[in-house]
Amino acid sequence: MSDIDKSKLVSDTAALDDFNRKIVEEFRANGGKVGGPFEGGTLLLLHTVGAKSGQPRLSPLAYLTIDEKMIIVGSYAGAPNNPAWVHNLRADPRARIEVGTETWDVVARELPADERDATWPKVVEYSAVFAGYQANTSRTIPLFELNRG
Repeated sequence: MSDIDKSKLVSDTAALDDFNRKIVEEFRANGGKVGGPFEGGTLLLLHTVGAKSGQPRLSPLAYLTIDEKMIIVGSYAGAPNNPAWVHNLRADPRARIEVGTETWDVVARELPADERDATWPKVVEYSAVFAGYQANTSRTIPLFELNRG
């Protein structure tokens, strides 16, 4: 993601919406595969309900498989606040995901502090960029496990 202005995406919701829309289009047009900065990564589309708005929300996210668990990371590129999808899952952990060409319901479980702390080194081992994101923020970046619901 080096050629992407992450600070603009974090601070400008219209830019983020446009960026995400393009990723979603490419994801769906190519059976879950995308190029550019995400080429070769594992992506999913997370469908949540807005905690405040009650409206459907769609977020393309990287996911990691750690200890046979599907993990998503609330990094928001190291911004001082959590991404909106974190608030949405905390308000209602039921969600729907698209992985490749499949879609299914999930229940998200935020990892409690001890489990999160034990899992974090494995997250960084998979993708060192997350260590930089954590170093850029004073908040603890949350981890969520997605289980078929």
